[in-house]
Amino acid sequence: MNLTSPGKTIRNLKRYREIISVLIKYGFGEVVARLNLLTAYRIGRRVFRREPHIQLSYAVRIRQALEELGPTFIKLGQVLSMRPFLIPSELVIELSKLQDQAAPLPPEVAIKAIELNLGQKIEDTFRDFNPIPIASASLSQVHYATLLDGTSVVIKIQRPGIKRVIDADMAILRDIALLLEKHVPESRQYEPVGLVDELAKTTRREINFLYEGRNIEAFARKFADDPRIYIPRVFWSYTTRNVLTMDRIEGIKISDIAALKEAGIDPVEVCRNGGEMVFKMIFEDGFFHADPHPGNLFVTASGRIAPVDYGMVGIMSSTQMEQTAELLSAIVNNDPKLVVYSFKKAGVLPEDINETALETDINELITRYHRIPLAQIDMATISDEFFEIAHRHNIRVQSEFMVFGKALVTYEEVARQLDPEYDFIKSAEPYVRRMAMRRFSAKRLKRDAQIAITELHDFITKFPEELGEFTSKLNKGKIKVGLEVHGLDKLILELDKSSNRLSFALIIAAIIVGSSMMMTLNVGLKIYGLPVLGLFGYLFAGFLGAGLAISILRSGKL
Repeated sequence: MNLTSPGKTIRNLKRYREIISVLIKYGFGEVVARLNLLTAYRIGRRVFRREPHIQLSYAVRIRQALEELGPTFIKLGQVLSMRPFLIPSELVIELSKLQDQAAPLPPEVAIKAIELNLGQKIEDTFRDFNPIPIASASLSQVHYATLLDGTSVVIKIQRPGIKRVIDADMAILRDIALLLEKHVPESRQYEPVGLVDELAKTTRREINFLYEGRNIEAFARKFADDPRIYIPRVFWSYTTRNVLTMDRIEGIKISDIAALKEAGIDPVEVCRNGGEMVFKMIFEDGFFHADPHPGNLFVTASGRIAPVDYGMVGIMSSTQMEQTAELLSAIVNNDPKLVVYSFKKAGVLPEDINETALETDINELITRYHRIPLAQIDMATISDEFFEIAHRHNIRVQSEFMVFGKALVTYEEVARQLDPEYDFIKSAEPYVRRMAMRRFSAKRLKRDAQIAITELHDFITKFPEELGEFTSKLNKGKIKVGLEVHGLDKLILELDKSSNRLSFALIIAAIIVGSSMMMTLNVGLKIYGLPVLGLFGYLFAGFLGAGLAISILRSGKL
């Protein structure tokens, strides 16, 4: 087995063995065997004698295995749950249940981590610090505290050493992803290496609290003039990569309808305000909270909505927002042909796409919901059906759109808890229309014209020089044409195996011929009147021939 980082592999050998053991424990020994991990890491076959949890469904076993393997693998499951077109729906549902919880750090460890990162004693920084965390996860935990000036704050502490664990697990995951692509061909359509690379990027951002602090400030600027939304302050004097200090939010969880009513807060109004907050983030700003489950949304005593945990955000470029607007407009106007065109323009369709079949599937989806009252449409169902079509036609859905879809579905689920009659799609319609119209605004047309003129100018001025350079290289014979043949590696491997077997067979034949000559010459030490060298040669050739025959039979290619 060839791994990409031998040094890392040696250092992480214990962790590799732990991962393999857990996979076998939950009944995934076949995957381990196909990746040749047992041989590579000298893991005894005795682990296969452990009783796997096969009485549970495969989806439950995958979730439990990821939870047992720790924070990196939990994050992997969460990323997969945002890709319903990649994995079966029952696995999506199960991975959505992943709980990122952990035992809290001992108080002295938490205090030491704060003092180490802030560079001063806890009593010189805070008037009061509660060593008992209000929340504890595998990456961090949160404490209540009070600044010296009396300001109530919360402190988010990163678990000591967690970055080292994340880095080691990411290296292992990437090795496994490479092995999957090499040894399990059916996994290639899921792009495991790309998935791990994306996971590494998002997780490393999440454990950098400076990144989260900047996200909070960005949201605060965008909602500075909206009295219905409350974004906490970041106290940068008490914030580092591993410690984040911000305003304490005293509020009610947004899904606690009874508590909201008891506090005199109208859930319907909260729902409407929350919807407008979401639509502004997604359709106007292109910068949205990407982890909007009810535990991250609170309502203050005055009825203001207060999101928390800004480590995971979604960002859409102006081009992606335009593509989204074009796609949504085509769907609203019941134009499947334009939907296909939007996909083609975005460059997400495979080269061998059957556009007619794709248009038929999209038309069926749009028609199914076209005449249904908007209040009866479930975003989660539409999302599942759309991603099923994407999977069937191998459409490469960009990660930003998957995060966008997941966030939108989650927001809608929260809204329906607050107000079952809330028409999510109808409420979003004005924002979608404005987003679509921005493409034709005078400012946008002026910008597009400037870009076009600049590109034309660059082409006119650079073309003669580039043409001359090309002609010069052509005359000097420096132009090379590259030819790439797909599947050639597999052919070379098969030819290599065949040539090895042929060479082996020739060696066996040579031994047999040599032994026969020894028998004919009748020289040397004899047993029962037969030359010992001749007999030994026949036995050795028989042994090698049997081994070759077994190898050919096992390969299944006679």
